[in-house]
Amino acid sequence: MEDPLGALSRARLQLFLWMPVALSAGVGLYFSRLTEPGFADYSLAVLFGLLSAALALRAPVPMRFPAALVMLAALGFLLAGLRAQSVAAPVLSFRYYGPVTGRVVMIDRAASDRIRVTLDTVRLDRVSPSRTLARVRVTLHGAVPATLEPGAQVMMSAHLSPPPPPAAPDAYDFRRSAWFDQLGAVGYTRSPLLRAAPPDPGDWALAAHRTRMGLSQAIQERISGQPGAIAAALMTGDRSGLSEATREAMRRSNLAHLIAISGLHMGMLSGFVFALVRYGLALVGRPALIWPTKKLAALAALIAASAYLWLAGPAVSTQRAWIMVSVMLGAVLVDRRALSLRTVALAASLLLIWKPESLTEPGFQMSFAATTALIVALGPWTRAARRLPRPLRPVLMLVATSLIAGAATAPIVAAQFHRLSEYGVLANLLAVPAMGLLVMPMGVLAAILAPLGLAGPALWAMGLGTGWILRVATWVSGFEGSVLSIVQPGPAVVPLLALGVIGMILTRGAGRSLSGLAILAATLLWSRAPADRPALLIAPEAQQIGLMTAQGRVLAKPGAGFISGRWLEADGDATSLEEAAARPAFTGPDAARLTQFRAAPLILLTGKSAPARLADLCTPGALAVIAARLPEPPKGCELWDINRLRETGAVAIDSLGRITTTAQTKGRRLWTAP
Repeated sequence: MEDPLGALSRARLQLFLWMPVALSAGVGLYFSRLTEPGFADYSLAVLFGLLSAALALRAPVPMRFPAALVMLAALGFLLAGLRAQSVAAPVLSFRYYGPVTGRVVMIDRAASDRIRVTLDTVRLDRVSPSRTLARVRVTLHGAVPATLEPGAQVMMSAHLSPPPPPAAPDAYDFRRSAWFDQLGAVGYTRSPLLRAAPPDPGDWALAAHRTRMGLSQAIQERISGQPGAIAAALMTGDRSGLSEATREAMRRSNLAHLIAISGLHMGMLSGFVFALVRYGLALVGRPALIWPTKKLAALAALIAASAYLWLAGPAVSTQRAWIMVSVMLGAVLVDRRALSLRTVALAASLLLIWKPESLTEPGFQMSFAATTALIVALGPWTRAARRLPRPLRPVLMLVATSLIAGAATAPIVAAQFHRLSEYGVLANLLAVPAMGLLVMPMGVLAAILAPLGLAGPALWAMGLGTGWILRVATWVSGFEGSVLSIVQPGPAVVPLLALGVIGMILTRGAGRSLSGLAILAATLLWSRAPADRPALLIAPEAQQIGLMTAQGRVLAKPGAGFISGRWLEADGDATSLEEAAARPAFTGPDAARLTQFRAAPLILLTGKSAPARLADLCTPGALAVIAARLPEPPKGCELWDINRLRETGAVAIDSLGRITTTAQTKGRRLWTAP
């Protein structure tokens, strides 16, 4: 067996590669806590960090590497806490209906396929200035004015509520992402949205957004229909023109990454500009032998990528892609290898330092998983490609790239979205070449030619490419069994998988064996996930309950679409809401649904008559869920009313009767406080 001290000594040389892993451990520790860290916690983290730093500098060589890892983990913990405190903003604590005024800072589309706007400089009636919300997001159910544009001051009457709690105790917590986006309330309006004032011409903070929306509109005027909406999303980041049918087809075919500006788009854009400038400079003749053409091309590509970032907006995926591309182009400028694990480690570390909450986002996990896998496979592929016929190499490289990236991201997609596209590799093989060879190059040419009024042919060709991508997505998503539903794993599965895979790449000997054990443990935990699904789920507003049976989860009634959908997805159940509600279990009218749970009555009461019905149904041993507030709950049954659920959040009960609430699993954090 390999000498452990010798292994640690050699691992010290790989500290740079382990830096994002150690930072992630500290960030993950912060987000996994059930209580918000206090002064004592941060003081302890500072103490650990300082002591570890001292050991990393002065301890015997074998101790320096683990000491440095502890120091970086402490830094990650502190950075996450600092970031969470720095974005603190008021959150609405009650349901509000009344006048809302503010400045439009974002226009996008909700899952309901309706336009929604995000406002800042918000003013609400009866809300004190000290509790004024930094931002609110409102879905427009009424007519959308043609004059809607970023920077405009608008007013409306809207229903607002705090960011909603998770649909289940183990479900995704939207409140956390809303906290880091400073989103204090979400809601909707059925009344017309009125423009109070046009955008301020001197408001440079929204200049990029106004430019983005103007270019998006211009692109969609030249490329009609959904192909134009896809082109606008790719070039400007504006996805408000995409219909829900298009989004769903892209998701089911595993092509959704093509409409979210990410490393693929930034890489294609910068790669095209790099090649265009380098080969263009090569045509000037003798000076090209003297000029540093490679560095000039890298500098031009960096400028193009930065302009793309400015135009495409502040989405985390775009920022992450820019950091990765900038690090790689920077490596070219300083005569270092652009594609290496060190560049990936540096990009990941920079993003974790800047925005530690990125660690919890699927986009971060998928981007770095795919990039790392492709770099690790680059060496073997290069050796294998030498033995292949030259004409076949590009095609086989595309196949290999799709397979490697798909395999690396598949566990994350399955864990986070509870679905896998069975024909995603086929869709990517057909669509990604059009993206790289037609859509992105024509987009760059259109941008260059637009000031001369000559962008028409390039946009026409770009439309052919986006139309092809849409046809591929629609065709593949229509295959029978195109999507495989996956049961939601436990919270330890993804971290164990990530540590195991990273360990397999970066370690040898005993470290690699331990990494294999981590992967095996994650696999075993995931295999147990179906048996661990709750026997009964209660929605946070008592609007729905779901009972697990031999046929799958039965919904008490149709409705509560978002929550019901999340439950079925986590169960790995592809059944529609209507089919799940039609499964045999519940009886009675919609306002009083009855069944049996653990040999006792289970009741869901909704509507105005719910309190009156409860007196007759609340028998000893029964479990009653009622969508009402009861000042004096009756005795005799286990009762979950609105008042109790406001304290606990959604509830899960297992087959043995053990209760788990959202308040227990999510804890008392900055974003969970009422």
